[in-house]
Amino acid sequence: MIRDTVVCDDTDDTRTHKIFHALDAICYEFDLSKPIWLDATIEEFKRHDKARFTQDNFVDSIDFDYLEVHIIEE
Repeated sequence: MIRDTVVCDDTDDTRTHKIFHALDAICYEFDLSKPIWLDATIEEFKRHDKARFTQDNFVDSIDFDYLEVHIIEE
């Protein structure tokens, strides 16, 4: 693991909007372009509440293997 972060969202927004806002915050913090949600990424996210964004998900070149996002709910 190169870097990690946690984004907490206690708003009354929908779960989907919270995920998109968290991903925006992560990309801003790590100075990354926003990844593209490919069909395979969406399916993985639906099944496991996590998504792995590889080079195929990014328009710009990345200097790591993948960005993985996990949803942790209390």
